[in-house]
Formats: sequence, C-alpha cells, structure tokens
Amino acid sequence: MEVNIKEARGKFSSLIHQVEEGMEVILTRRGIEVARMVPPAGKTKRLPSLKKFRAAIKISGKPLSETVIEGRQEERY
Repeated sequence: MEVNIKEARGKFSSLIHQVEEGMEVILTRRGIEVARMVPPAGKTKRLPSLKKFRAAIKISGKPLSETVIEGRQEERY
C-alpha cells in the first residue's frame, strides 16, 4: 500500500494496525518513496495458529457443565 506523508499523518494509527496485520506500507513524498513500514521479521499472526490449535484438540468425556451439576447435586443430599 502506498500513502503520501500528508495522508499518513491523518491516519497513522490505522496504518500501524494494517502493518500489525502483515501489510507493508510505503510512505511517499511527491510520488517518491521515502520510507517503508513493515511488520517485524519472524512475527506470525496469532489467530490462525490458535485456530489450528483448537482444531487439533479432541474433547472427550462428558461436558464440564454436567460434572459441575452432578457435584452440586451430590453435595445437597
């Protein structure tokens, strides 16, 4: 994404957010590239790996809510 410096001043936090998401932002002055904003090297997005992690987990047994209800009922009687 290419943005001139005047425009970048007005939406700097939005640009930072886009860089955090992995986008590269090129800052220009009069159409000439003067700087680049890039995400840190080696930084990975956390959300995709979290989805893979959740998909890899196999839940077995009865739901925790049932276990809690049973425990409460046992304590009453």
